[in-house]
Amino acid sequence: MTAEPMTFVHPTAIVEDDVRLGAGTSIWHHAHIRAGASLGTNCVVGKNAFVDAGVVIGHGVKIQNNVSVYAGVTLGDAVFVGPSVVFTNDLHPRASNSDWRIVATSVLEGASLGANATILCGVTIGAWAMVAAGAVVIRDVQHHELVGGNPARRLGWVCRCGKTLPAPRDAALSGATTCEYCGAVTEPVR
Repeated sequence: MTAEPMTFVHPTAIVEDDVRLGAGTSIWHHAHIRAGASLGTNCVVGKNAFVDAGVVIGHGVKIQNNVSVYAGVTLGDAVFVGPSVVFTNDLHPRASNSDWRIVATSVLEGASLGANATILCGVTIGAWAMVAAGAVVIRDVQHHELVGGNPARRLGWVCRCGKTLPAPRDAALSGATTCEYCGAVTEPVR
C-alpha cells in the first residue's frame, strides 16, 4: 500500500477557507491562497505568491516566487510560472470603477512562462508553448510557439522537452518537425 503524499502549508502562508489543495501540493512562505481557489495535486506555490479567489490550477503546476495569479486565470496541468510573472484581469483598469469585469486568461498544459513576463488578460497560451523572460504577451500564443519581446512575437517553436525545434523543411511552415534533442516529432500549429 502506498500512502498518498501530504499537502504542506508553511506556517507563514495564508490559506483561506474553501480552498481545494490536491495531495502533495506545497504552499511556501508568505503565500496567500484566497477562498474558492482550486489547486491540483503535486503543485508548488512559491514564496510571496498570491492565488486569487476562484482561480483554477491543474496538477503538477509550479508557481515561482512573487507571482500573483488573479481571478479569471486558469492554469492547466504541468504549467511553469517563472518568478515575478504578472497576470492581469481587467482590460480597462481604474482605481474606482463600479462596472469592471474580469477578463479570462488560459495557460494550457505544459506551457512555460519566463521570469518577469507580463500576460495581458483575454489571451490563451497554447499547450507546451514558451514565453521568454520579460516578454509582454498581448495576443494568443499557439501550441509549441516560442515568443519573446515587447510586444511578444514569434521567435520559433519548442518541443515538449523545452528545446527549440528546427525550422520545418516545408517552405509554407507546415508539417511535422523532429526535435534534435529528444527525438520527439511535433507538428506545431502555424
